[in-house]
Amino acid sequence: MELRKRNYYVERPLLNQEQLEELGCLTSATETHQWRTWFQCSYTRARALLLQHLPVLAWLPRYPVRDWLLGDLLAGLSVAIMQLPQGLAYALLAGLPPVFGLYSSFYPVFIYFLFGTSRHISVGTFAVMSVMVGSVTESLAPDEDFLQAENATVDEEARDAARVQLAATLSVLVGLFQVGLGLVHFGFVVTYLSEPLVRGYTTAASIQVFVSQLKYVFGLQLSSRSGPLSLIYLIGATGISYGVGLKHRFGVDVVGNIPAGLVPPVAPNPQLFASLVGYAFTIAVVGFAIAISLGKIFALRHGYRVDSNQELVALGLSNLVGGIFRCFPVSCSMSRSLVQESTGGNTQVAGAVSSLFILVIIVKLGELFQDLPKAVLAAVIIVNLKGMLKQFTDICSLWKANRVDLLIWLVTFVATILLNLDLGLAVAVVFSLLLVVFRTQLPHYSILGQVPDTDIYRDVAEYSEAREVPGVKIFRSSATMYFANAELYSDALKQRCGVDVDHLISRKKKLVKKQEQKLKRLKKLQKQTAASKDTSVSIEVHSSTRDMESNNMEDSKAEGEGSAMSCRDGGAHACPERKATDLPAVSTGNELEGMVASGQEGAKAPDVTTLKALGLPQPHFHSLVLDLGALSFVDTVCLKSLKNIFRDFREIEVEVYMAACHTPVVAQLEAGHFFDASITKQHLFASVHDAVLFALQHPRSSPASPVLMTKL
Repeated sequence: MELRKRNYYVERPLLNQEQLEELGCLTSATETHQWRTWFQCSYTRARALLLQHLPVLAWLPRYPVRDWLLGDLLAGLSVAIMQLPQGLAYALLAGLPPVFGLYSSFYPVFIYFLFGTSRHISVGTFAVMSVMVGSVTESLAPDEDFLQAENATVDEEARDAARVQLAATLSVLVGLFQVGLGLVHFGFVVTYLSEPLVRGYTTAASIQVFVSQLKYVFGLQLSSRSGPLSLIYLIGATGISYGVGLKHRFGVDVVGNIPAGLVPPVAPNPQLFASLVGYAFTIAVVGFAIAISLGKIFALRHGYRVDSNQELVALGLSNLVGGIFRCFPVSCSMSRSLVQESTGGNTQVAGAVSSLFILVIIVKLGELFQDLPKAVLAAVIIVNLKGMLKQFTDICSLWKANRVDLLIWLVTFVATILLNLDLGLAVAVVFSLLLVVFRTQLPHYSILGQVPDTDIYRDVAEYSEAREVPGVKIFRSSATMYFANAELYSDALKQRCGVDVDHLISRKKKLVKKQEQKLKRLKKLQKQTAASKDTSVSIEVHSSTRDMESNNMEDSKAEGEGSAMSCRDGGAHACPERKATDLPAVSTGNELEGMVASGQEGAKAPDVTTLKALGLPQPHFHSLVLDLGALSFVDTVCLKSLKNIFRDFREIEVEVYMAACHTPVVAQLEAGHFFDASITKQHLFASVHDAVLFALQHPRSSPASPVLMTKL
């Protein structure tokens, strides 16, 4: 059925903030203290907390065996087949013996099965995390520290033991950070890692991983480097080694001994905490960012919810327990997660199956992989980088979609390539935050006009039919106003209004000051005249009488004989003009009194300091409306800037109104003592249209006026 056009007619009063609160019955929200509920004890609350922090108890009893078990079994076996070579290979990235990659593919995966909330991600070894761990182990335990004096060779057994201890302690610290952040509900920290940042970072990490595997592919024996520009030095050493005779090398490096059985738990070394704490926090944030990003993608695809705080706890416990059993930090693998989903995986039962398969390899079948060449593992790693290397196509898509995000991607990529993974991430986060601040400092400022026959106001520069309301200027910013852009907001407002407010105020103050100084001088002269009036008048009169005859004789000669005779015969009464001229002091005194009197009258007059009285140009509008709908919070600098706007525009005879403030912002204005005798809630209106109509009905009038009815 077609919708028929209808004409709607709405009639309501103009509403300022006070009237809106009264009409809507605004009530203050009851203050709640979350900590009070933390200590409440009941069966329901205990059960809810248990299910929240141990999600497996919530979904496993309702597990549909007939529908999902077969798919989870197939997915678990498929993931395990991938996890086996990846675990061995990624241990090489971490600078550890390959068997520790198998340990890291068992313990953390089973722990996540118990505590995780995502049904599809595959937790375990991951290339980016492994290469970050490798940068730590190779920098804190370099080969040079384990050279044997007799033959200048590296004591690999001692080096590997030191690196395993470093990696295990690092994993415990990473787990502690993640669990702690999850318990205090700090999961929102991942929001500071935007998708372009994460994708640029993982792309750069894939390049790092690719280059690091070239020495295994070509069988090179190179000393490892870490820190800024380490990637460049690796590449350089590879070229030199090739140039000096790579083809003469016949030795093939293999995986080596894989001991059967599990290793006993070992406590971390507290003495290493100080040197590892910075690396641990970086790895904790990166690992969580990658896991939660993939988890949310699969959750949206399959229609369930992922709890970011519980994900932090689950991932943290995986790393914490894994570190005690000599695992290195883990996260979520992109390639394995896609395989787990595509092969029919529905829950983390698939992860449990893959971990049990790895357990069988560790206990019984590990020796079968001792002769596996490291070049094969390097090839496995490089092939698994295919997905991340495809992210280079982001450059083309972001160029078309959002070039600011492209800038973040490129800066993250270049910084990570040149400065290594830890410093690169820090630079990327700082740059991203600075870019956010920069974008809030340069929002879109606009002067609004009314769309004909509506109560809608839009930017006159964008809408050709929008017209400014005569006598009313409406200003809006696209971003909130706070300490970083409050001054820019004021400057843009004065510029867009078309009036040089500061110059006009300065001229007005100068003219008023001159007027006050002139009035003071006149008053001073009046006092002096009043004190010497009688004496000066008598002296001047006698002096004029004595000179009268000589003056008359001179005048008679100049004017003619007839005129002189009539003046002499008639005396002073026959020539009043002459008498007035002969008493100059008396005349001056009368004029002075008149000027002082007029000055006093001017001082008492209310309009003597107006722009018109001072001869200054008046603004072409009498009211200014600030659309504050974009304001999400206010700080002290914002409050001061708003007060200054009221003061400056009132100085040039323009009344200021505010409109469309949200209730939390109004509460912050009240808490900051913004409203006073000169600025009240009656200057704040429910909408821009209300403020405009009021300004048109009451130009330069008191806001306290009767409520008007209007048709909207």
